[in-house]
Amino acid sequence: MTFHAITVLGHDRPGIIAETTSILASLGLNIEDSTMTLLRGHFAMTLISAGDASADAIESALAPMTSAGDLTVAVHEVPAEEPSASRGTSWVLSVHGGDRSGIVSSVVAQVAQADGNVTDLTTRLAGDLYVLTAEVDLPLGCDVEALRGALQATARELGVGVSMHEVEADEL
Repeated sequence: MTFHAITVLGHDRPGIIAETTSILASLGLNIEDSTMTLLRGHFAMTLISAGDASADAIESALAPMTSAGDLTVAVHEVPAEEPSASRGTSWVLSVHGGDRSGIVSSVVAQVAQADGNVTDLTTRLAGDLYVLTAEVDLPLGCDVEALRGALQATARELGVGVSMHEVEADEL
């Protein structure tokens, strides 16, 4: 069994997910993980599939989806890895405020300095309001109050608001 990372990007239209997953199922592939979203009207999907089909066979089967020129597909074999168990605590980090360059890089740099791992991150621009929401795993023993202080200082420099709260086990 091999694992493949498959990306589908392009102009959004109804049926992209249904068509993609139907083709993968016809190849006997199982979707192990996936994320799908719209980014400024563009469809973006990345998934990890498991099965016996080769990357070339997957790309060939998905090629008809790209014939109109509004979608691109890429397939890459990836090593088998089990999802790592959290080695600490899970948190939700939220940032909101006026849009400006550097918000994402500045905020996630503070998380990285605390040896935190961003496991999911979404941003949206609605008019002039920029919103970032991230799921973050912090290591056991992390000085959460020091991280909060660093995030607050970064937020002040950027002119945005920031909050961080621990995810309760029943929220997962």
